[in-house]
Amino acid sequence: MLVLIAESNPALATFLEHGFILERYAVDVAADAEQGAKLALARKYHAAILDMNFAQPGSFEVLRRIRAERPDLPLLILGNQTRPEEKAQVLDAGADDLVQKPFAFSELSARLRALLRRGERAGEMVLRVDDLELNRVDRCVRRAERKIELTPKEFALLEYMMRNCGRRVTRAEIIEHVWNLSFDTMTNVVDVYINYVRKKVDAVSERKLIHTIRGVGYELRPAAASVALDPRRISSVSPTQALS
Repeated sequence: MLVLIAESNPALATFLEHGFILERYAVDVAADAEQGAKLALARKYHAAILDMNFAQPGSFEVLRRIRAERPDLPLLILGNQTRPEEKAQVLDAGADDLVQKPFAFSELSARLRALLRRGERAGEMVLRVDDLELNRVDRCVRRAERKIELTPKEFALLEYMMRNCGRRVTRAEIIEHVWNLSFDTMTNVVDVYINYVRKKVDAVSERKLIHTIRGVGYELRPAAASVALDPRRISSVSPTQALS
């Protein structure tokens, strides 16, 4: 999942970025709420964490603008509001939740997961292909009930492949959606990470899910579909069997 963090304190922004990357999120960081608003309206994020100083003129307007144009985007606000009426004002302006500084990262992470569970439809929280299961909120991957440990980037790559199950994806598409880059000079990195994921996902089963499409890229598909497409299996069927 792709999360936006807008934090004006560089040290805190770096801390939050590293923390959420370790929890297998893809993260974009903005220097302040205004820049965060521009990114939130330009890209499709699964959630946004915004540090906002509502003592500054126009802060509520920024929040209302994001909510008006992205009504389904979970918004978690970091702020210094202490009075109940101040917190109510922030929530009424469009925030889904408010975390007061200073805070523990564990609480912030738990609140983000709660917002994601609330915002995601049940069918979108867990991705399944064959006997492979990926929980997008709990950041857990299992194959045939066996837990698979992935790095944050490996998790993001597998999530993208599963969301595009049955479709051939190019290296350029993977770079754009997993590495958040718009150029293809990292195609070798894609191949390296595909191999990492393949070893962890397919090595535990005879049913291979990740396939290389020569000259195109890669495709993740159910093992049953792979059997149906296997030319060796097709050629082994006699005309008599085919007509029976």
